[in-house]
Amino acid sequence: MLITFKTRAYANITMFGDIGRRMLEMMKFGTRVPGAIDAADVPAALENLQAALAGMPQQVQPAGDDDDDQPRVSLHTRAVPLIELLRAAIADETYVRWE
Repeated sequence: MLITFKTRAYANITMFGDIGRRMLEMMKFGTRVPGAIDAADVPAALENLQAALAGMPQQVQPAGDDDDDQPRVSLHTRAVPLIELLRAAIADETYVRWE
C-alpha cells in the first residue's frame, strides 16, 4: 500500500504505507487513510512531526543486513519531503490531504 500526501502548494509525496502511517502518527493525525488536515491545523502538524523526529535517534543500519541488500533510510531522511510539503502548505495557507 502507498500513501500520497497532496496539497496545491507542492508536488505530491508518495510513501510506503507503513512509513506514511508512521508520519501521520508523529503529526498526531491518526493513521486513517484517506484523510486531511485543515489549513489552520497544518502548522501544528509540522511542529508535532519535527518534535517527534527530534526525539528519535538518527541511526541508520548499514547496507547488507542479513535479509536485505538495500541501504536503510532513516525516518528523518524520509520525512524531509513531507516537511517541505507542510511548509509549502503553511506558506500558501492551504490544506493537506492524503490517500
